[in-house]
Amino acid sequence: MFDQISYHTDLGGVDWERLKALLAEDGFDNGRTPEQLRRSFENSFAAMVAYDGSRIVGTARVLSDGVCNAYVVDVWTLSAYRRHGIARAMMRLLESRLEGQHVALFTEEAVGFYECLGYAEERTGLSKVVGQWLKGKPDAW
Repeated sequence: MFDQISYHTDLGGVDWERLKALLAEDGFDNGRTPEQLRRSFENSFAAMVAYDGSRIVGTARVLSDGVCNAYVVDVWTLSAYRRHGIARAMMRLLESRLEGQHVALFTEEAVGFYECLGYAEERTGLSKVVGQWLKGKPDAW
């Protein structure tokens, strides 16, 4: 059923409105507009979109300095497609671009999945939102 999944790093054909709707329908929407979603992915070190034909069924992206530190975000597989290796394939493809880097991620629901990929839980870290969530200036620099 899922043997026709393809993985793409070219974001040119992504329908950001449709992706936003899919994320919302699947309970994975964090409030970004389609434009903010597009900018998030395009400004990443690497981004991946999984398709079943023309239907988006998964995403993953990584932020990195390209030398020693990377952060994986937005790993999502459409619910009906989960547990068929799609997220695993996206992670492996992204990791192939991160040789020698410390790769971090945050998750509450998929700890076991990431442990199977070799990630180990770390109990340190802090975070904060600067200003108001999703209200940043796109050209702040």
